[in-house]
Amino acid sequence: MKTDLIVIGAGPGGYRAAEYAAKQGLKVTLFEEGPVGGTCLNVGCIPTKTYVHAKSFDEARQRMAAVVPQLRQGVETILSHPNITLVRGKASFVGPHSVCCDSIATNETYTAPNIIIATGSETKWLPIEGVRTDPRVVDSTGLLALEEQPKRLTIIGAGVIGMEFASVFQRFGTEVTVIEYLKECLPALDSDIAKRLRKLMEKRGINFHMKTAVQSLADIDADIILMATGRKPRTEGLNLEAAGITTAPNGAIPVDDNFQIVNSKLSNSKYYAIGDVNGRQMLAHAAEMQAVRAVNNILGRPDTIRFDIMPAAIFTDPEAACVGPTEDHLKTATTPAVATTPAASAAGYRCRKAFWRANGKALAMNEPEGMLKLFSGADDRILGCHAYGAHAADIVQEVSVLMCRDTTVSQLRDMVHIHPTLSEILRTAAECE
Repeated sequence: MKTDLIVIGAGPGGYRAAEYAAKQGLKVTLFEEGPVGGTCLNVGCIPTKTYVHAKSFDEARQRMAAVVPQLRQGVETILSHPNITLVRGKASFVGPHSVCCDSIATNETYTAPNIIIATGSETKWLPIEGVRTDPRVVDSTGLLALEEQPKRLTIIGAGVIGMEFASVFQRFGTEVTVIEYLKECLPALDSDIAKRLRKLMEKRGINFHMKTAVQSLADIDADIILMATGRKPRTEGLNLEAAGITTAPNGAIPVDDNFQIVNSKLSNSKYYAIGDVNGRQMLAHAAEMQAVRAVNNILGRPDTIRFDIMPAAIFTDPEAACVGPTEDHLKTATTPAVATTPAASAAGYRCRKAFWRANGKALAMNEPEGMLKLFSGADDRILGCHAYGAHAADIVQEVSVLMCRDTTVSQLRDMVHIHPTLSEILRTAAECE
């Protein structure tokens, strides 16, 4: 069966690529072995947020059971476009531009001049004895599947997944312990912000063991142990060799700035890898925008998407968010993280701070805990923003938009912000001299 575009995986990147391509007139064949929506919708971002916004474990379970199917049906509706053929089953390469599916009894082969791999990621398990056999050990999917609230939860890893679940289950009344190998939690977040957030969570009763390596599960006294040590690209079973595609040492599929695969052995191949599988930015919104860029490249259309400006949020209580480099990176501007940041300059960067406790709306909401750091370069252009506090993600999103237009702090200072709102915290930071 011939088509214009084959997409493997119907997560945020895959179904967005299929939808966008179909609306541009391309015939798309989309393969998905599990429920549409991928990890994010079914066992990741969305169900986790039902827990974040629930008051109890039972309420969270009920909300998840209602919200996830509703959103999944929405994706099914999107994929009912007449230009999209959804094939349910696991796809694998059988040759250049040729894919087969394990659910097709006739062994039909699908071919297309363009192929997008969007298979996402999976849990990265620590190489500890018993980690896959100890019934107490679960990943985030397993934790969300629990029918009973654990009395004692130990979380290995203080990244985004670990910190969100620590915050949630502590609020539910579970005794929570977090073990982290690094000296601070949330390494992508400014260390000052991360430390303040961790200290707040400690005051609320979460036990942190930083700079600690787990040697044995036998030493952990808990009902449930959550493995939250990151994720790795999912490529197993794709038979990439048949397409001449090789992966990087970390398992990711290397791509260029158009997300076209760069290490295919086949010349002029129109292979793309978007989302977690390319290992660049493991965020659902990154995958969606990478999908748009890949399809635009297929169509020969330019765009102005800024992948060097990628906001991210951590939905703890209170939440945290960031865009652009940390202050530690700005202090050492020779690092790649800073070198690729617009207007980054070691000499003359500026850090401005503002606090939730000085904001009228925050006090009215009884949310006085929070801090924002706004960074600018020697030319006054905004380089980034890191914050924690109520609705920090919304504030950082505003900064992300401003950065996409190379806005200066002086220009931000002259922009009207509604009173009373939390967004005034950003304007307060801009006014700092």
